[in-house]
Amino acid sequence: MIDPRLITLRTFAETGTIAATAELTGYSPSAVSAQLRDLQNSLGMTLLTKDGRGLRLTATGRYLVRRSDRLLSVWEEIRASSFTAGDQAPSHLGIGGFSTASANLLAPLAAHLRSTHPDVRVHIVEASPSRCFDLLVAERIDLAVVVSPQGDSRAENDARFEKVDLLDDPLDVMVPSDHPVAGRDSVTLSELAGEDWITAMPGSPYHALFIAAFTAAGVTPTIAHESVEWETSAALVGAGVGVSLVPRLASLAGEANVRRVRLAGTGRLSRKIIAAVRTGSRGSPLIRESLRHLKATSQRILATRLGEAD
Repeated sequence: MIDPRLITLRTFAETGTIAATAELTGYSPSAVSAQLRDLQNSLGMTLLTKDGRGLRLTATGRYLVRRSDRLLSVWEEIRASSFTAGDQAPSHLGIGGFSTASANLLAPLAAHLRSTHPDVRVHIVEASPSRCFDLLVAERIDLAVVVSPQGDSRAENDARFEKVDLLDDPLDVMVPSDHPVAGRDSVTLSELAGEDWITAMPGSPYHALFIAAFTAAGVTPTIAHESVEWETSAALVGAGVGVSLVPRLASLAGEANVRRVRLAGTGRLSRKIIAAVRTGSRGSPLIRESLRHLKATSQRILATRLGEAD
């Protein structure tokens, strides 16, 4: 087995502070400090040094963390193949995902696993993509569903994680049910150039997608409102105060006075959604089953969501 103190060190290397390491691992700050001291003493190495009021890794510590990537991946592969060899399953599975994925992909997966593996404790964590990767490092979760923004090194080429493409999630237009385009099969952004738009705050991944869509269409949008959650956007659209882009994965079922219309033309965009696991663990029976279920659910959503009763 891998020394849990090494996992704590790797988590510290990811976060840079005792407090953040404690929050991710579930230990108290004093327990984190004690683990790191004990690891140094048992190895006879100086892994951390004072840096102002905090700590930082020494060159030895950074080297140990970097070289332990391979050690962890081999252990994950051994553990996964051991479960398979004995036709067993882990007693616990942690799964993390951003809010829309948690509601539309992870909740059905948790229900499925509860039915097929009643003895397995499934733990769902709603978290941002960045936090999901931190939780994977800290071994608080075993599988993450995240949006993969272009240029994100952990989502694209970090060797500590194996990634599986789940779906390209198209952006649709959400309009009031009495809007002139509400009954149409599709609409272009150019046709909606004069509308008041609802989007997320600048600096967020969704806002970047929003701006990219309009840039591709050669249209400058009028941003009238900012919201964080799709439910808030739906409420504003339903109140008739604007229109919004909404990902196909986000369900509008039960939202009053709104319709989803497919986006056509040069402004069409989608966000790439992936599943990520620690390298070597993909062969674990529960992870294999979870990935199959996530892919099937994703495809069903893409095939049916435009026809939902919004």
